[in-house]
Amino acid sequence: HESPSFTMSQGKAGHPAYADPQNERAFMKQPTVFLNKKNRLGAGVKSKATRFFKAVGLGFKTPLEAKEGTYIDKKCPWTGNISIRGKLLRGVVVSTKMKRTVVIRRDYLHYIKKYNRYEKRHKNLSAHVSPALTVKEGDMVVVGQCRPLSKTVRFNVLQIVASASGKKSFNKF
Repeated sequence: HESPSFTMSQGKAGHPAYADPQNERAFMKQPTVFLNKKNRLGAGVKSKATRFFKAVGLGFKTPLEAKEGTYIDKKCPWTGNISIRGKLLRGVVVSTKMKRTVVIRRDYLHYIKKYNRYEKRHKNLSAHVSPALTVKEGDMVVVGQCRPLSKTVRFNVLQIVASASGKKSFNKF
């Protein structure tokens, strides 16, 4: 059941990046943007609201939703106070049940010397996903390391490489 206390106005075909940012009890704003500016010059002209965004570097493009969207996310690598440094990893999204966080499965092979064979192993890691990206289960994503965002989250989703194929199909990275 949806709570009738607030209405969610979604633009751009229901994309979460363009949803109403005021969906929390606190007033949501970007800390780098001053909202109370009084435009004396050109009072009749309504200029569009200023928005802070940046390039994360490393060859990753800033999504259009990050530039034009209305969402507020302090942990977003493009609109928040997060720098991507350290490792870049890829994996398959296995769970999108958390709010703005996904679980990524990384498969690999481990060599057993005694039997001269490999065994399949995997590791799961949690990564923050910005509202600028639409991630589904089964998507292959690239994540970049950042400072710890919570107890378990130390990565941020930067790019969707391939869309959903098989949820638990074993792929070596």
